[in-house]
Amino acid sequence: MLDDIAQAVLAREEVVKYLRGGYGESGDRARERIFSYLDELRTTQRHGLYRALQHPLYPILRKIERKHENLHHVVAATRGHRIVYASNHRSHTDYLVEPLVLDDNGIRPPLIAAGINLFGGPLGLIHRYVTGAIPIRRNIKDPAYLVTLKAYVAEMLKKHDLFFYPEGGRSYSGELKTAKTGLIHAALTANCANLVIVPTAVAYDLVLEDHVLARQRVKKTQRPFARELAEMVRYAVGYRSRAFVTFGAPIPATEYNPQSRTDVLALTRLVRARIAAMYKVLPTAVFAAAMRPSITRRDLEDRIDQILEELAARRANLGVTSGRQAVEEAAEPLETRGIVVLERGRFRVRDRSVLRYYARSIEHLLVTPGRTH
Repeated sequence: MLDDIAQAVLAREEVVKYLRGGYGESGDRARERIFSYLDELRTTQRHGLYRALQHPLYPILRKIERKHENLHHVVAATRGHRIVYASNHRSHTDYLVEPLVLDDNGIRPPLIAAGINLFGGPLGLIHRYVTGAIPIRRNIKDPAYLVTLKAYVAEMLKKHDLFFYPEGGRSYSGELKTAKTGLIHAALTANCANLVIVPTAVAYDLVLEDHVLARQRVKKTQRPFARELAEMVRYAVGYRSRAFVTFGAPIPATEYNPQSRTDVLALTRLVRARIAAMYKVLPTAVFAAAMRPSITRRDLEDRIDQILEELAARRANLGVTSGRQAVEEAAEPLETRGIVVLERGRFRVRDRSVLRYYARSIEHLLVTPGRTH
């Protein structure tokens, strides 16, 4: 029995074209593949249970202090608009922290586009039947999948808001990655007259899986989420952090033509630029960017002051105003994390890869990125 969404997907022009052999495949085989992907994508959001999501994951979530900025943009957008939130992607905790910031403030919960690796085991059932998460197969080039995914997202947007990550996955190097066009194009094809895209930036003092990401640097293989979760629990010992979620002014989607690749690219780049400009500059990031293999506190503070002067000139979203403040707030958590150490009045690097991971998080805001060794 097909639900309303599935029927609407099958009626869309691009899906009909595929079923008729427009992509070199037709008949029962084409229909079987489309139905298979539709079944995989199907999701349900139960808001009452959604709010309880934080309780099974409370041991981790209680260690992250959620803070929001410019929420008024979202409040205004909810009045008469369908919203697509487009955020940078730092951590697996993004899927929890950002939607909960909305829920904390009474904002209607969006569906979440999440990597399919998160859908195994009990957590996968929560995602599929409670949070309303849509499993995404990244880097797949199968026409049947891409046609079905875009059609499904377009139809879901007629009833729900959507939260997704244009980078297509977490940043393993720490830097802000290039945005992909796929889901932005899918959102445009929904043809919602009231659709807006809200750029969203998330930043942490400390990313829970920083050691895991930094040592891999580039994502080589998709590891089982159960293994990643075990590593996150390991690094959660002693972990504390703030998470800043910053919302930007809504971008009207109706100004962009979904049939124009130039328009889709322009919108994608605009969204990425807005996210980059809004990204919260926190003490750990400027500490890492200014750090040398061995440096005195005074010299480190001076270097941070120079970086902050440059960032202020570029109107960065500063969460720290002086070198002294940065060192006071970042030194202890970075030491506890085993990233730097203070010995005989000098800070020394203990884990170069993780320090560089944090330094790269603000490279896009600097004319001359700091060299961290």
